[in-house]
Amino acid sequence: MASGSPGMPSSDNTPNGLQGWILDNTLRSPLRLVGLMLILVLVIVASNNVLTGEYQVDTFVRQLIFGLAQGSIYALIALGYTLVYGILFMINFAHGEVFMAGAYIGFFAINAMSETGFLASNTAIALVMTFLVSISASILIAVLLERIAYRPLRGAPRLVPLITAIGASITLQQLFLRLFGATTRNYPNVKFYVLPQLFPTLECEEVSGAQVCHGLDLISGSYRTDVLGLELTLRPIQFLVFFLAIVLMVTLWFIVQRTKMGKAMRAVAEDKNTASLMGINVNSVIVTTFILGAALAGAAAVLFALYNRQVTPFIGLTPGIKAFTAAVLGGIGNIPGAMFGGLFLGVIESVAPSLLNIPSQLEDVISFGMLVLVLIFRPTGIFGEVLSEKKA
Repeated sequence: MASGSPGMPSSDNTPNGLQGWILDNTLRSPLRLVGLMLILVLVIVASNNVLTGEYQVDTFVRQLIFGLAQGSIYALIALGYTLVYGILFMINFAHGEVFMAGAYIGFFAINAMSETGFLASNTAIALVMTFLVSISASILIAVLLERIAYRPLRGAPRLVPLITAIGASITLQQLFLRLFGATTRNYPNVKFYVLPQLFPTLECEEVSGAQVCHGLDLISGSYRTDVLGLELTLRPIQFLVFFLAIVLMVTLWFIVQRTKMGKAMRAVAEDKNTASLMGINVNSVIVTTFILGAALAGAAAVLFALYNRQVTPFIGLTPGIKAFTAAVLGGIGNIPGAMFGGLFLGVIESVAPSLLNIPSQLEDVISFGMLVLVLIFRPTGIFGEVLSEKKA
């Protein structure tokens, strides 16, 4: 390779390896130098808290489990942002309200089944029906957004759809506020027991004079246990949320990479006009993209509501912003990046406050500060932003 090529020193006197990377990427950029110094300070503070015993291993494990569950929700929502961006090169800031609509309509479905007793007698079926109702509501909202708010502006300057998306977000918030009021809605307390044979001493009660043990409660259960000498309080729903999120994300990855519709989506993302000339229905592909993102948001809404139980017209604001942050962290337009960004952000905002010995109320500062730090060194995100040459 010729002297002066990217990644190669121009002379023998130029530092190599880590020293050369620091010189090229930090010392020549004051902003990156400040970022590197801040990272070093954070590492020193965290190391000191660990070495002095202020931060315990059991605390880390508990926060890691919670962070992965929370991050799974962020990742599912972030995939909606990244799918739409990959196709239309726009940020759908109303996607948080697509999430909110799924949680709200899902509440009415599960609450009705709870009042009739169907939830208690047929818990698994009721939960599946809640998911289907929530996903359907989110899809309906997303399709209407695409058809009414975004499609007429497809050829407009990029700023116009962005402002429209913000307006659509506020409109949906106010619409649900006027329709259903500002009162917080609480999802019913769901008891979903599994594996009584494997857990013969859990959730036991006297029924007609006999001792009956129901097994593990996947939704509302909370159990103190000893794992490798660590005293932990575990909630099975945290593991359920993480597992279902991984299944949904892998399913989306398979659809995009291995199906005919996925190939069409990638073709439209590369060049809409050429894809249209090749016989691809661009409008249909774009609508399908919104549907996939909305389905994931609707599923995330029910998982989030079962976990946190409270629903308001503004419930989509914070998760939506965090999910967008996760998408940018991983690399907007990059599906694996959105998955990783969501999980990474969830773990960071869960672990960092205790690790750095700062108030938990500053978790949002940590989340967005991490975004700034990552973008200083990787402007296209951790995995890199996926753009066609035309978009780049």
